[in-house]
Amino acid sequence: MAAPFKPTDEQRRVIDHPGSAFITACPGAGKTRVMVERARKLLSGRPTGRGIAFLSFTIAAVSELEDRLRREGIVETPAFPHFIGTFDAFLWQFLIAPFGVDGCVAKPRLIPDKDDCTIQPFARAQALPLECFDRETGDAIPAMIHRHGFRGKIKAHETAARKTRARFLQRGELDFADARSVALARLRDPACGAVLGPAFAARFLELIVDEAQDCNPVDLEIIAWFRAAGVPVKVICDPNQAIYGFRGGVTRELGQFAETFGADERLPMSGNFRSSGHITKGVVALRAPDMRAVIDEALGDHREEPTAIQILSYSGRGVPSTIGTKFQELVTAMGLEAQDCPIVSATRMTGANALGHPRDSGKRDLSYRLAVAVSHFHFSFELGGRKEALVAIHRIMLELGGQMGVKTYHQHLQDADVSPDAWRPRALALAQALRFSPERFATVEAWHDEARRLLAPLLPAGGQSINQRLRRIGDLDEALSVAPASGLAARTIHSVKGMEFPAICVVMSPSTAKGIVDFLTGDAAVDNEEARKIYVGASRAQRLLAIALPHTQAPRLRDLVAGTGAAIEIIKL
Repeated sequence: MAAPFKPTDEQRRVIDHPGSAFITACPGAGKTRVMVERARKLLSGRPTGRGIAFLSFTIAAVSELEDRLRREGIVETPAFPHFIGTFDAFLWQFLIAPFGVDGCVAKPRLIPDKDDCTIQPFARAQALPLECFDRETGDAIPAMIHRHGFRGKIKAHETAARKTRARFLQRGELDFADARSVALARLRDPACGAVLGPAFAARFLELIVDEAQDCNPVDLEIIAWFRAAGVPVKVICDPNQAIYGFRGGVTRELGQFAETFGADERLPMSGNFRSSGHITKGVVALRAPDMRAVIDEALGDHREEPTAIQILSYSGRGVPSTIGTKFQELVTAMGLEAQDCPIVSATRMTGANALGHPRDSGKRDLSYRLAVAVSHFHFSFELGGRKEALVAIHRIMLELGGQMGVKTYHQHLQDADVSPDAWRPRALALAQALRFSPERFATVEAWHDEARRLLAPLLPAGGQSINQRLRRIGDLDEALSVAPASGLAARTIHSVKGMEFPAICVVMSPSTAKGIVDFLTGDAAVDNEEARKIYVGASRAQRLLAIALPHTQAPRLRDLVAGTGAAIEIIKL
Protein backbone atom coordinates (compact mmCIF):
# COMPACT_ATOMS: atom_id res chain seq x y z
CA MET A 1 0.00 0.00 0.00
CA ALA A 2 1.40 3.39 -1.02
CA ALA A 3 2.30 5.82 1.73
CA PRO A 4 -0.01 8.81 2.17
CA PHE A 5 0.99 11.82 0.11
CA LYS A 6 2.82 14.42 2.21
CA PRO A 7 3.31 17.56 0.13
CA THR A 8 6.32 19.80 0.51
CA ASP A 9 5.73 23.40 1.50
CA GLU A 10 6.01 24.47 -2.15
CA GLN A 11 3.58 21.78 -3.29
CA ARG A 12 1.14 22.75 -0.55
CA ARG A 13 1.20 26.41 -1.67
CA VAL A 14 0.26 25.35 -5.21
CA ILE A 15 -2.49 23.00 -4.01
CA ASP A 16 -4.03 25.68 -1.78
CA HIS A 17 -3.57 28.71 -4.07
CA PRO A 18 -7.08 30.05 -4.75
CA GLY A 19 -6.67 31.95 -8.03
CA SER A 20 -4.49 32.12 -11.12
CA ALA A 21 -0.80 31.21 -10.80
CA PHE A 22 2.31 30.76 -12.92
CA ILE A 23 4.12 27.68 -11.60
CA THR A 24 7.68 26.72 -12.54
CA ALA A 25 8.46 23.09 -11.79
CA CYS A 26 11.70 21.18 -12.21
CA PRO A 27 11.74 17.60 -13.60
CA GLY A 28 10.37 15.12 -11.09
CA ALA A 29 8.78 17.84 -8.95
CA GLY A 30 5.53 15.87 -8.60
CA LYS A 31 3.39 17.94 -10.95
CA THR A 32 0.86 15.17 -11.63
CA ARG A 33 0.41 14.43 -7.93
CA VAL A 34 -0.05 18.13 -7.20
CA MET A 35 -2.63 18.54 -10.00
CA VAL A 36 -4.58 15.59 -8.60
CA GLU A 37 -4.54 17.08 -5.09
CA ARG A 38 -5.50 20.51 -6.43
CA ALA A 39 -8.51 18.92 -8.13
CA ARG A 40 -9.42 17.07 -4.95
CA LYS A 41 -9.37 20.32 -2.98
CA LEU A 42 -11.40 22.23 -5.59
CA LEU A 43 -14.11 19.59 -5.83
CA SER A 44 -14.31 18.64 -2.16
CA GLY A 45 -17.79 19.36 -0.85
CA ARG A 46 -18.83 21.34 -3.92
CA PRO A 47 -22.09 20.69 -5.78
CA THR A 48 -21.77 19.08 -9.21
CA GLY A 49 -22.24 21.11 -12.38
CA ARG A 50 -18.93 22.93 -12.72
CA GLY A 51 -15.73 21.19 -13.61
CA ILE A 52 -12.00 21.60 -14.14
CA ALA A 53 -10.27 21.76 -17.53
CA PHE A 54 -6.96 19.86 -17.54
CA LEU A 55 -4.91 20.67 -20.65
CA SER A 56 -1.52 19.50 -21.87
CA PHE A 57 0.27 19.15 -25.21
CA THR A 58 0.92 15.41 -25.54
CA ILE A 59 -1.38 12.40 -25.43
CA ALA A 60 1.06 10.67 -23.04
CA ALA A 61 0.83 13.46 -20.46
CA VAL A 62 -2.95 13.64 -20.75
CA SER A 63 -3.31 9.86 -20.42
CA GLU A 64 -1.16 9.73 -17.28
CA LEU A 65 -3.14 12.49 -15.58
CA GLU A 66 -6.51 11.07 -16.61
CA ASP A 67 -5.56 7.62 -15.33
CA ARG A 68 -4.47 9.06 -11.99
CA LEU A 69 -7.65 11.16 -11.61
CA ARG A 70 -9.85 8.15 -12.29
CA ARG A 71 -7.89 5.81 -9.97
CA GLU A 72 -8.21 8.39 -7.19
CA GLY A 73 -11.97 8.60 -7.78
CA ILE A 74 -11.84 12.32 -8.54
CA VAL A 75 -13.10 12.04 -12.12
CA GLU A 76 -15.69 9.54 -13.26
CA THR A 77 -16.63 8.13 -16.67
CA PRO A 78 -17.77 10.12 -18.59
CA ALA A 79 -15.60 13.00 -17.38
CA PHE A 80 -18.31 15.72 -17.72
CA PRO A 81 -18.38 18.42 -16.42
CA HIS A 82 -14.58 18.20 -16.51
CA PHE A 83 -12.38 18.26 -19.58
CA ILE A 84 -9.15 16.26 -19.80
CA GLY A 85 -7.30 16.50 -23.09
CA THR A 86 -4.81 18.28 -25.28
CA PHE A 87 -4.88 21.99 -25.88
CA ASP A 88 -5.84 21.26 -29.50
CA ALA A 89 -8.75 19.05 -28.49
CA PHE A 90 -10.06 21.71 -26.07
CA LEU A 91 -10.07 24.41 -28.75
CA TRP A 92 -11.77 22.10 -31.21
CA GLN A 93 -14.50 20.97 -28.81
CA PHE A 94 -15.40 24.37 -27.41
CA LEU A 95 -14.46 26.95 -30.05
CA ILE A 96 -14.49 25.21 -33.44
CA ALA A 97 -16.99 22.35 -33.58
CA PRO A 98 -19.97 24.26 -32.07
CA PHE A 99 -19.60 27.30 -34.37
CA GLY A 100 -17.94 26.08 -37.55
CA VAL A 101 -15.83 28.33 -39.75
CA ASP A 102 -17.08 31.80 -40.65
CA GLY A 103 -18.27 31.96 -44.25
CA CYS A 104 -18.37 28.17 -44.61
CA VAL A 105 -21.55 26.09 -44.46
CA ALA A 106 -19.68 22.78 -44.25
CA LYS A 107 -19.08 21.10 -40.92
CA PRO A 108 -15.48 21.72 -39.78
CA ARG A 109 -13.12 18.78 -40.28
CA LEU A 110 -9.66 18.26 -38.87
CA ILE A 111 -7.01 17.55 -41.54
CA PRO A 112 -3.75 17.46 -39.53
CA ASP A 113 -1.56 16.71 -42.57
CA LYS A 114 -2.84 19.60 -44.67
CA ASP A 115 0.65 20.99 -45.10
CA ASP A 116 1.60 17.80 -46.95
CA CYS A 117 -0.73 18.73 -49.80
CA THR A 118 1.19 18.91 -53.08
CA ILE A 119 1.43 22.25 -54.90
CA GLN A 120 2.09 21.75 -58.62
CA PRO A 121 0.67 24.62 -60.70
CA PHE A 122 1.21 22.89 -64.06
CA ALA A 123 2.20 19.45 -65.33
CA ARG A 124 5.98 19.88 -65.56
CA ALA A 125 6.36 22.12 -62.52
CA GLN A 126 8.33 20.82 -59.54
CA ALA A 127 5.93 19.67 -56.84
CA LEU A 128 6.30 21.32 -53.43
CA PRO A 129 4.40 20.67 -50.19
CA LEU A 130 2.02 23.36 -48.96
CA GLU A 131 4.20 23.89 -45.87
CA CYS A 132 6.68 25.74 -48.12
CA PHE A 133 4.31 28.72 -48.29
CA ASP A 134 3.44 31.27 -45.61
CA ARG A 135 -0.03 30.71 -44.13
CA GLU A 136 -0.99 34.37 -44.14
CA THR A 137 0.54 35.72 -47.35
CA GLY A 138 1.04 32.60 -49.45
CA ASP A 139 4.58 33.74 -50.22
CA ALA A 140 7.25 31.07 -50.53
CA ILE A 141 9.43 30.51 -47.46
CA PRO A 142 13.01 30.70 -48.82
CA ALA A 143 14.53 28.18 -46.40
CA MET A 144 11.79 25.66 -47.14
CA ILE A 145 11.95 25.78 -50.92
CA HIS A 146 15.73 25.65 -50.73
CA ARG A 147 15.45 22.48 -48.64
CA HIS A 148 13.42 20.93 -51.45
CA GLY A 149 16.00 21.94 -54.03
CA PHE A 150 13.69 24.31 -55.89
CA ARG A 151 15.15 26.38 -58.71
CA GLY A 152 13.23 28.73 -60.96
CA LYS A 153 10.25 31.06 -60.81
CA ILE A 154 7.99 30.60 -57.81
CA LYS A 155 5.05 32.95 -58.57
CA ALA A 156 2.81 30.25 -60.07
CA HIS A 157 3.38 28.05 -57.03
CA GLU A 158 2.53 30.91 -54.67
CA THR A 159 -0.72 31.59 -56.51
CA ALA A 160 -1.61 27.89 -56.42
CA ALA A 161 -0.78 27.70 -52.69
CA ARG A 162 -3.07 30.64 -51.89
CA LYS A 163 -5.92 29.07 -53.84
CA THR A 164 -5.33 25.71 -52.16
CA ARG A 165 -5.51 27.18 -48.67
CA ALA A 166 -8.66 29.09 -49.62
CA ARG A 167 -10.29 25.89 -50.88
CA PHE A 168 -9.43 24.10 -47.65
CA LEU A 169 -11.17 26.81 -45.62
CA GLN A 170 -14.17 26.87 -47.97
CA ARG A 171 -14.61 23.16 -47.26
CA GLY A 172 -14.15 23.70 -43.52
CA GLU A 173 -10.92 21.69 -43.52
CA LEU A 174 -8.57 22.89 -40.80
CA ASP A 175 -5.27 21.75 -39.34
CA PHE A 176 -4.23 22.54 -35.77
CA ALA A 177 -2.67 25.91 -36.66
CA ASP A 178 -5.85 26.93 -38.52
CA ALA A 179 -7.95 25.91 -35.53
CA ARG A 180 -5.88 28.14 -33.24
CA SER A 181 -6.27 31.11 -35.57
CA VAL A 182 -10.03 30.62 -35.87
CA ALA A 183 -10.40 30.14 -32.11
CA LEU A 184 -8.39 33.25 -31.27
CA ALA A 185 -10.32 35.35 -33.77
CA ARG A 186 -13.53 34.19 -32.11
CA LEU A 187 -12.28 35.16 -28.65
CA ARG A 188 -11.00 38.53 -29.88
CA ASP A 189 -14.39 39.41 -31.36
CA PRO A 190 -16.04 41.71 -28.78
CA ALA A 191 -19.58 40.42 -29.32
CA CYS A 192 -18.59 36.76 -29.32
CA GLY A 193 -16.14 37.14 -26.43
CA ALA A 194 -18.77 38.87 -24.31
CA VAL A 195 -20.95 35.76 -24.55
CA LEU A 196 -18.23 33.14 -24.29
CA GLY A 197 -16.53 34.64 -21.23
CA PRO A 198 -19.43 34.17 -18.77
CA ALA A 199 -20.22 30.78 -20.32
CA PHE A 200 -16.72 29.43 -19.71
CA ALA A 201 -16.61 30.95 -16.21
CA ALA A 202 -19.88 29.20 -15.39
CA ARG A 203 -18.62 25.86 -16.76
CA PHE A 204 -15.11 25.67 -15.28
CA LEU A 205 -13.89 26.24 -11.75
CA GLU A 206 -10.32 26.37 -13.00
CA LEU A 207 -8.22 25.82 -16.12
CA ILE A 208 -4.94 23.95 -15.53
CA VAL A 209 -2.39 24.06 -18.36
CA ASP A 210 0.49 21.63 -17.93
CA GLU A 211 3.72 21.67 -19.99
CA ALA A 212 3.05 25.33 -20.76
CA GLN A 213 6.61 25.79 -22.04
CA ASP A 214 5.25 24.20 -25.22
CA CYS A 215 2.83 27.10 -25.80
CA ASN A 216 3.25 29.30 -28.84
CA PRO A 217 2.26 32.99 -28.79
CA VAL A 218 -1.30 32.21 -29.91
CA ASP A 219 -1.69 29.70 -27.08
CA LEU A 220 -0.48 32.25 -24.53
CA GLU A 221 -2.97 34.83 -25.80
CA ILE A 222 -5.79 32.30 -25.53
CA ILE A 223 -4.78 31.44 -21.95
CA ALA A 224 -4.62 35.15 -21.11
CA TRP A 225 -8.14 35.57 -22.50
CA PHE A 226 -9.51 32.89 -20.15
CA ARG A 227 -7.79 34.52 -17.22
CA ALA A 228 -9.25 37.92 -18.13
CA ALA A 229 -12.68 36.32 -18.57
CA GLY A 230 -12.71 35.27 -14.92
CA VAL A 231 -11.59 31.64 -15.21
CA PRO A 232 -8.72 31.02 -12.74
CA VAL A 233 -5.75 29.64 -14.67
CA LYS A 234 -2.89 27.53 -13.34
CA VAL A 235 0.01 27.58 -15.81
CA ILE A 236 2.64 24.91 -15.03
CA CYS A 237 5.93 24.87 -16.91
CA ASP A 238 9.67 24.28 -17.00
CA PRO A 239 11.22 26.78 -19.46
CA ASN A 240 14.27 24.51 -19.75
CA GLN A 241 12.08 21.90 -21.44
CA ALA A 242 10.78 24.09 -24.30
CA ILE A 243 11.39 21.84 -27.34
CA TYR A 244 8.54 22.66 -29.68
CA GLY A 245 10.15 25.39 -31.75
CA PHE A 246 8.87 23.69 -34.92
CA ARG A 247 5.31 24.64 -33.96
CA GLY A 248 6.16 28.09 -32.66
CA GLY A 249 6.93 27.11 -29.08
CA VAL A 250 8.47 30.04 -27.21
CA THR A 251 10.89 30.77 -24.39
CA ARG A 252 11.29 34.57 -24.34
CA GLU A 253 7.54 35.15 -24.70
CA LEU A 254 6.87 32.70 -21.87
CA GLY A 255 9.07 34.79 -19.58
CA GLN A 256 7.16 37.91 -20.56
CA PHE A 257 3.88 36.09 -19.93
CA ALA A 258 5.09 35.15 -16.44
CA GLU A 259 5.62 38.83 -15.66
CA THR A 260 1.87 39.44 -16.07
CA PHE A 261 1.35 37.48 -12.84
CA GLY A 262 1.87 39.12 -9.48
CA ALA A 263 4.75 38.13 -7.20
CA ASP A 264 2.38 36.13 -5.00
CA GLU A 265 1.07 34.32 -8.11
CA ARG A 266 4.48 33.07 -9.29
CA LEU A 267 5.06 29.82 -7.44
CA PRO A 268 8.08 27.50 -7.67
CA MET A 269 8.13 23.72 -7.28
CA SER A 270 11.66 22.43 -6.73
CA GLY A 271 12.88 19.11 -5.39
CA ASN A 272 13.25 16.05 -7.63
CA PHE A 273 11.24 12.98 -6.57
CA ARG A 274 12.23 11.01 -9.68
CA SER A 275 15.99 10.78 -10.07
CA SER A 276 19.08 9.76 -8.16
CA GLY A 277 21.25 12.40 -6.52
CA HIS A 278 23.87 12.14 -9.26
CA ILE A 279 21.31 12.51 -12.05
CA THR A 280 19.52 15.37 -10.28
CA LYS A 281 22.80 17.28 -10.02
CA GLY A 282 24.11 16.31 -13.44
CA VAL A 283 21.13 17.41 -15.50
CA VAL A 284 21.58 20.94 -14.19
CA ALA A 285 24.66 21.15 -16.44
CA LEU A 286 22.37 20.45 -19.41
CA ARG A 287 20.39 23.64 -18.86
CA ALA A 288 21.33 26.92 -20.51
CA PRO A 289 24.31 28.54 -18.70
CA ASP A 290 22.13 31.29 -17.21
CA MET A 291 19.58 28.77 -15.82
CA ARG A 292 21.84 26.86 -13.41
CA ALA A 293 21.59 28.97 -10.27
CA VAL A 294 19.34 26.43 -8.54
CA ILE A 295 20.52 22.82 -8.17
CA ASP A 296 17.48 20.74 -7.26
CA GLU A 297 17.66 18.29 -4.38
CA ALA A 298 16.93 14.59 -4.91
CA LEU A 299 14.03 13.71 -2.59
CA GLY A 300 12.57 10.49 -3.99
CA ASP A 301 13.09 6.76 -3.49
CA HIS A 302 16.17 6.70 -5.74
CA ARG A 303 18.00 9.62 -4.14
CA GLU A 304 20.74 7.35 -2.70
CA GLU A 305 21.34 5.40 -5.93
CA PRO A 306 25.16 5.24 -6.23
CA THR A 307 25.44 4.65 -10.01
CA ALA A 308 27.43 7.35 -11.79
CA ILE A 309 26.25 9.02 -14.99
CA GLN A 310 27.82 7.18 -17.93
CA ILE A 311 29.15 8.91 -21.04
CA LEU A 312 29.36 6.53 -23.98
CA SER A 313 32.10 7.96 -26.21
CA TYR A 314 31.96 6.77 -29.83
CA SER A 315 34.12 7.30 -32.91
CA GLY A 316 33.27 7.63 -36.58
CA ARG A 317 30.95 9.75 -38.67
CA GLY A 318 27.76 7.91 -37.80
CA VAL A 319 25.92 6.68 -34.72
CA PRO A 320 27.14 3.10 -34.07
CA SER A 321 25.15 0.11 -32.85
CA THR A 322 27.75 -0.41 -30.10
CA ILE A 323 25.83 2.24 -28.13
CA GLY A 324 22.87 -0.11 -27.80
CA THR A 325 25.11 -3.06 -26.97
CA LYS A 326 26.88 -1.22 -24.15
CA PHE A 327 23.68 0.31 -22.78
CA GLN A 328 22.09 -3.12 -22.61
CA GLU A 329 25.10 -4.38 -20.66
CA LEU A 330 24.68 -1.54 -18.16
CA VAL A 331 20.94 -2.13 -17.84
CA THR A 332 21.39 -5.88 -17.35
CA ALA A 333 24.11 -5.36 -14.73
CA MET A 334 21.66 -3.31 -12.66
CA GLY A 335 18.95 -5.97 -12.94
CA LEU A 336 16.61 -3.73 -14.95
CA GLU A 337 14.19 -4.84 -17.67
CA ALA A 338 15.38 -3.77 -21.13
CA GLN A 339 11.87 -2.94 -22.36
CA ASP A 340 11.59 -0.33 -19.60
CA CYS A 341 14.85 1.43 -20.58
CA PRO A 342 14.68 3.25 -23.92
CA ILE A 343 17.32 4.85 -26.09
CA VAL A 344 16.12 8.35 -26.94
CA SER A 345 17.28 10.97 -29.41
CA ALA A 346 16.05 14.01 -31.29
CA THR A 347 15.11 11.84 -34.28
CA ARG A 348 13.90 8.27 -34.42
CA MET A 349 16.60 7.49 -36.99
CA THR A 350 19.44 8.40 -34.62
CA GLY A 351 18.06 6.14 -31.90
CA ALA A 352 17.41 3.36 -34.39
CA ASN A 353 21.02 3.54 -35.59
CA ALA A 354 22.21 3.20 -31.99
CA LEU A 355 20.35 -0.11 -31.82
CA GLY A 356 21.50 -1.35 -35.21
CA HIS A 357 18.05 -0.99 -36.73
CA PRO A 358 17.71 -0.86 -40.54
CA ARG A 359 18.60 2.53 -41.94
CA ASP A 360 16.02 4.74 -43.62
CA SER A 361 17.73 6.81 -46.30
CA GLY A 362 14.52 8.72 -47.05
CA LYS A 363 13.97 7.23 -50.52
CA ARG A 364 10.43 7.75 -51.84
CA ASP A 365 10.40 4.52 -53.84
CA LEU A 366 7.34 2.43 -52.85
CA SER A 367 9.32 -0.80 -52.39
CA TYR A 368 11.79 0.95 -50.11
CA ARG A 369 9.08 2.72 -48.12
CA LEU A 370 7.24 -0.57 -47.61
CA ALA A 371 10.40 -2.26 -46.34
CA VAL A 372 11.08 0.64 -43.95
CA ALA A 373 7.50 0.60 -42.63
CA VAL A 374 7.47 -3.17 -42.04
CA SER A 375 10.87 -3.06 -40.31
CA HIS A 376 9.78 -0.07 -38.23
CA PHE A 377 6.70 -1.99 -37.08
CA HIS A 378 8.72 -4.99 -35.91
CA PHE A 379 11.49 -2.91 -34.34
CA SER A 380 9.07 -0.73 -32.36
CA PHE A 381 8.32 -1.80 -28.81
CA GLU A 382 6.03 1.08 -27.91
CA LEU A 383 2.44 1.45 -29.10
CA GLY A 384 3.01 4.86 -30.73
CA GLY A 385 5.79 3.56 -32.97
CA ARG A 386 3.73 0.61 -34.16
CA LYS A 387 0.73 2.81 -34.91
CA GLU A 388 2.95 5.14 -36.94
CA ALA A 389 4.30 2.16 -38.90
CA LEU A 390 0.82 0.82 -39.61
CA VAL A 391 -0.23 4.24 -40.93
CA ALA A 392 2.78 4.18 -43.29
CA ILE A 393 1.79 0.72 -44.53
CA HIS A 394 -1.81 1.82 -45.03
CA ARG A 395 -0.72 4.87 -47.03
CA ILE A 396 1.26 2.62 -49.36
CA MET A 397 -1.77 0.36 -49.79
CA LEU A 398 -3.92 3.39 -50.71
CA GLU A 399 -1.30 4.71 -53.14
CA LEU A 400 -1.09 1.35 -54.90
CA GLY A 401 -4.87 1.28 -55.15
CA GLY A 402 -4.97 4.80 -56.61
CA GLN A 403 -7.51 5.83 -53.97
CA MET A 404 -6.05 9.10 -52.66
CA GLY A 405 -5.53 11.03 -55.90
CA VAL A 406 -4.42 14.55 -55.01
CA LYS A 407 -5.81 14.37 -51.48
CA THR A 408 -3.72 14.09 -48.35
CA TYR A 409 -3.96 10.90 -46.33
CA HIS A 410 -6.27 12.41 -43.69
CA GLN A 411 -8.44 14.08 -46.31
CA HIS A 412 -9.05 10.68 -47.87
CA LEU A 413 -9.94 9.11 -44.52
CA GLN A 414 -12.41 11.91 -43.80
CA ASP A 415 -14.02 11.88 -47.24
CA ALA A 416 -14.31 8.09 -47.35
CA ASP A 417 -15.45 7.98 -43.70
CA VAL A 418 -12.84 5.31 -42.95
CA SER A 419 -12.29 4.45 -39.29
CA PRO A 420 -9.08 2.86 -37.95
CA ASP A 421 -11.03 -0.33 -37.21
CA ALA A 422 -11.72 -0.66 -40.93
CA TRP A 423 -8.12 -0.54 -42.18
CA ARG A 424 -5.83 -1.51 -39.30
CA PRO A 425 -6.52 -5.29 -39.44
CA ARG A 426 -5.46 -5.41 -43.11
CA ALA A 427 -2.34 -3.31 -42.50
CA LEU A 428 -1.47 -5.42 -39.44
CA ALA A 429 -1.89 -8.65 -41.41
CA LEU A 430 0.43 -7.32 -44.11
CA ALA A 431 3.04 -6.26 -41.55
CA GLN A 432 2.99 -9.71 -39.98
CA ALA A 433 3.11 -11.52 -43.33
CA LEU A 434 6.14 -9.50 -44.43
CA ARG A 435 8.16 -9.81 -41.23
CA PHE A 436 11.69 -10.37 -42.48
CA SER A 437 13.73 -13.32 -41.17
CA PRO A 438 16.04 -15.93 -42.76
CA GLU A 439 13.61 -18.70 -41.84
CA ARG A 440 10.84 -17.10 -43.88
CA PHE A 441 12.75 -15.38 -46.68
CA ALA A 442 16.05 -16.74 -47.93
CA THR A 443 16.83 -13.49 -49.76
CA VAL A 444 15.66 -9.91 -50.02
CA GLU A 445 14.32 -10.76 -53.49
CA ALA A 446 12.13 -13.50 -51.97
CA TRP A 447 10.66 -10.95 -49.54
CA HIS A 448 10.04 -8.57 -52.42
CA ASP A 449 8.28 -11.28 -54.46
CA GLU A 450 5.96 -12.02 -51.55
CA ALA A 451 5.20 -8.31 -51.11
CA ARG A 452 4.27 -8.11 -54.79
CA ARG A 453 2.03 -11.16 -54.50
CA LEU A 454 0.17 -9.82 -51.48
CA LEU A 455 -0.30 -6.29 -52.82
CA ALA A 456 -1.09 -7.06 -56.48
CA PRO A 457 -4.87 -7.41 -55.81
CA LEU A 458 -4.98 -3.76 -54.71
CA LEU A 459 -4.01 -2.39 -58.13
CA PRO A 460 -6.76 -0.76 -60.21
CA ALA A 461 -7.62 -2.44 -63.50
CA GLY A 462 -5.90 -1.12 -66.60
CA GLY A 463 -3.01 0.54 -64.77
CA GLN A 464 0.61 -0.33 -64.19
CA SER A 465 1.59 -3.83 -63.12
CA ILE A 466 2.71 -4.68 -59.61
CA ASN A 467 6.28 -5.12 -60.91
CA GLN A 468 6.18 -1.56 -62.23
CA ARG A 469 4.79 -0.14 -58.99
CA LEU A 470 7.01 -2.17 -56.60
CA ARG A 471 10.27 -1.99 -58.52
CA ARG A 472 13.42 -3.93 -57.80
CA ILE A 473 15.98 -1.65 -56.19
CA GLY A 474 19.54 -2.51 -55.30
CA ASP A 475 19.63 -1.20 -51.73
CA LEU A 476 16.44 -2.74 -50.37
CA ASP A 477 18.53 -4.77 -47.94
CA GLU A 478 19.38 -1.51 -46.12
CA ALA A 479 15.79 -1.26 -44.97
CA LEU A 480 15.27 -4.92 -44.04
CA SER A 481 16.71 -6.69 -41.05
CA VAL A 482 15.80 -9.30 -38.47
CA ALA A 483 14.13 -7.71 -35.44
CA PRO A 484 16.39 -7.92 -32.36
CA ALA A 485 15.56 -9.81 -29.19
CA SER A 486 17.20 -7.26 -26.88
CA GLY A 487 13.96 -5.54 -25.93
CA LEU A 488 15.52 -2.07 -26.03
CA ALA A 489 13.38 0.49 -27.83
CA ALA A 490 14.36 3.60 -29.78
CA ARG A 491 12.11 6.58 -29.11
CA THR A 492 12.17 10.26 -29.88
CA ILE A 493 12.71 12.72 -27.05
CA HIS A 494 9.39 14.39 -27.88
CA SER A 495 7.58 11.08 -27.35
CA VAL A 496 8.87 10.60 -23.79
CA LYS A 497 8.07 14.07 -22.44
CA GLY A 498 6.39 13.80 -19.05
CA MET A 499 7.45 10.16 -18.61
CA GLU A 500 10.08 8.45 -16.45
CA PHE A 501 12.20 5.31 -16.82
CA PRO A 502 14.56 3.33 -14.56
CA ALA A 503 17.33 3.90 -17.11
CA ILE A 504 17.67 5.94 -20.26
CA CYS A 505 20.33 6.50 -22.90
CA VAL A 506 20.32 9.88 -24.64
CA VAL A 507 22.11 9.93 -27.99
CA MET A 508 23.65 12.99 -29.64
CA SER A 509 24.42 12.70 -33.34
CA PRO A 510 27.77 13.79 -34.82
CA SER A 511 26.00 16.63 -36.64
CA THR A 512 24.55 18.22 -33.48
CA ALA A 513 26.87 17.27 -30.60
CA LYS A 514 29.46 20.03 -30.97
CA GLY A 515 26.83 22.76 -31.24
CA ILE A 516 25.10 21.41 -28.13
CA VAL A 517 28.29 21.23 -26.05
CA ASP A 518 29.42 24.65 -27.32
CA PHE A 519 26.13 26.12 -26.10
CA LEU A 520 26.28 24.35 -22.73
CA THR A 521 29.88 25.44 -22.09
CA GLY A 522 29.09 29.05 -22.97
CA ASP A 523 31.05 29.04 -26.22
CA ALA A 524 27.93 29.79 -28.30
CA ALA A 525 25.60 32.66 -27.49
CA VAL A 526 22.74 31.61 -29.78
CA ASP A 527 19.88 29.69 -28.14
CA ASN A 528 20.06 25.97 -28.89
CA GLU A 529 16.84 23.97 -28.81
CA GLU A 530 18.80 20.77 -29.45
CA ALA A 531 20.44 21.25 -26.04
CA ARG A 532 17.05 21.53 -24.36
CA LYS A 533 16.06 18.24 -25.99
CA ILE A 534 19.05 16.55 -24.33
CA TYR A 535 17.96 18.04 -21.01
CA VAL A 536 14.43 16.72 -21.46
CA GLY A 537 15.65 13.24 -22.36
CA ALA A 538 18.21 13.02 -19.56
CA SER A 539 15.80 14.21 -16.88
CA ARG A 540 13.51 11.20 -17.54
CA ALA A 541 16.05 8.85 -15.85
CA GLN A 542 15.48 7.48 -12.36
CA ARG A 543 18.55 5.31 -11.61
CA LEU A 544 20.83 5.18 -14.66
CA LEU A 545 21.59 7.94 -17.15
CA ALA A 546 23.83 7.28 -20.14
CA ILE A 547 24.69 9.96 -22.69
CA ALA A 548 26.24 8.90 -25.99
CA LEU A 549 28.17 11.43 -28.07
CA PRO A 550 31.27 11.65 -30.31
CA HIS A 551 34.63 11.11 -28.59
CA THR A 552 35.73 14.66 -29.51
CA GLN A 553 33.04 16.13 -27.26
CA ALA A 554 32.91 13.52 -24.48
CA PRO A 555 35.65 15.05 -22.24
CA ARG A 556 34.08 18.51 -22.51
CA LEU A 557 30.69 17.20 -21.40
CA ARG A 558 32.23 15.11 -18.62
CA ASP A 559 34.03 18.14 -17.17
CA LEU A 560 30.88 20.26 -17.38
CA VAL A 561 28.71 17.68 -15.58
CA ALA A 562 31.39 16.91 -12.99
CA GLY A 563 31.33 20.60 -12.05
CA THR A 564 27.87 20.11 -10.54
CA GLY A 565 29.20 17.53 -8.09
CA ALA A 566 27.66 14.57 -9.93
CA ALA A 567 29.65 11.35 -10.33
CA ILE A 568 30.32 10.74 -14.02
CA GLU A 569 32.42 8.26 -16.01
CA ILE A 570 33.46 7.90 -19.66
CA ILE A 571 33.20 4.56 -21.43
CA LYS A 572 35.03 4.40 -24.76
CA LEU A 573 33.16 2.30 -27.32
